[in-house]
Amino acid sequence: MKYQETETIELKKSTSELKEAVISIVAMLNKHQRGEVIFGIRNDGAVVGQQVSDKSIRDVSKAIADHIEPKIYPVVEQVSIDDKQCIKVQVEASEHPYYAYGRAYIRVGDEDRQLSTKELERMVLDKNRDRLRWDIDICDKATVDDIGAAKLKSFLKLCGLPYDNIPNSLEKLNLVKDGRLLNAAVLCFARKPEKFFPNARLRCASFGTLDTTVTLDMKDFYGDVFALISKAEEYVLEHINIGMRLDGLLRVDVPEIDREAFREAIINAFCHRDYREYDSVNIAIFKDRVEIRSPGLLYGGLTIDSIRKKMVSARRNELLAELFQRSHRIEKWGRGIKMILEREPATEFEEIGTVQFIVTFKRKAGELSTSNFQGTGTQKSSEKSSEKSSEKILAAIASNPEISARQIAEAIGMSPRGVEKQLDKLRVLGVIKRVGPDKGGYWEVVKEQRHD
Repeated sequence: MKYQETETIELKKSTSELKEAVISIVAMLNKHQRGEVIFGIRNDGAVVGQQVSDKSIRDVSKAIADHIEPKIYPVVEQVSIDDKQCIKVQVEASEHPYYAYGRAYIRVGDEDRQLSTKELERMVLDKNRDRLRWDIDICDKATVDDIGAAKLKSFLKLCGLPYDNIPNSLEKLNLVKDGRLLNAAVLCFARKPEKFFPNARLRCASFGTLDTTVTLDMKDFYGDVFALISKAEEYVLEHINIGMRLDGLLRVDVPEIDREAFREAIINAFCHRDYREYDSVNIAIFKDRVEIRSPGLLYGGLTIDSIRKKMVSARRNELLAELFQRSHRIEKWGRGIKMILEREPATEFEEIGTVQFIVTFKRKAGELSTSNFQGTGTQKSSEKSSEKSSEKILAAIASNPEISARQIAEAIGMSPRGVEKQLDKLRVLGVIKRVGPDKGGYWEVVKEQRHD
């Protein structure tokens, strides 16, 4: 029989290579949590045998005990292979990472490679993934009295689930453990999540140049994660240029950055961020680009290259991601990045240091004619048109509070996307508010629209 080295088998011609064998054991344990070393077989598979005595077996056992941490308990035995005496070492253990002579190694094919600091950090995080998950931790200070019933009702209706009371509804969504609220429950449905999590915050800024030297606007928003996603989308739409195209006889608003693309990036930022980091999700709008910055690097061993080229995902906040999926905000199989790149191929992804992941969208206004995108020269006429559109929308709502955006568009001869933009603006200004979900809810006019 011809022996061959693999990711779980290492061959050594004799115990003169004992140190290298100890390193191989650690490398195999770190990769597969098991491994086998045979002394008496060359690495080309030829069985040469070696002298075996009680002392040689003790020497192997002692080297493993003295130089591998944490401690492992191997099976070391004398075996006969092709009528030649050999020593076989079998190991199996799961307390990785393991260290040999103070260093960590990993098996790659039939070679042992020293782990980098980043790889070692990821191994520790992967091992403790479930124990370290923020979203399933108990929020000690929160009670069911802190949960907003209206938020919970709206979410359940969106998911097609019935509502009876707050405790039972949270139980259905796996947001309670031993009668106590999990962090995900508070982040999504508390009346004031920022009371418990100061980083339940969105920070937005608009700059007049290519860097942060000229600040045009800066705002902080607080609230549940779904409200913050809406605020983020509204802020981007307010601070980028909106062009137009004709769809038949209808005008259709066209943001210079695809709306679905940047919305997906915003949702990912809130869904997959590291909530153990104090920082907030940040949106920075520059003259040439929009950056969406999320605390925490890519998770689960993912790289920039792998998310760009392969439809894969690894979820830092599995329970939170499940809630996003239930409410149709994300898809199950990680299609979001692919969709972003299909709609905005120039999108850039970047990891900064050990603390931040950034998605950058290029702005297009400078590359296109002013007839396609609104610049400063068309701002006043745009505002007048916007005011007239808003008045028509408010009149439609007054006559039928349950009217949908599409029905408003048909009634006033405007594109559905344009109506949605105006509705978003009126909500931000506090002129109207939505009571209940998109389907089954209604509009309420809170105050008159101001014309300054």
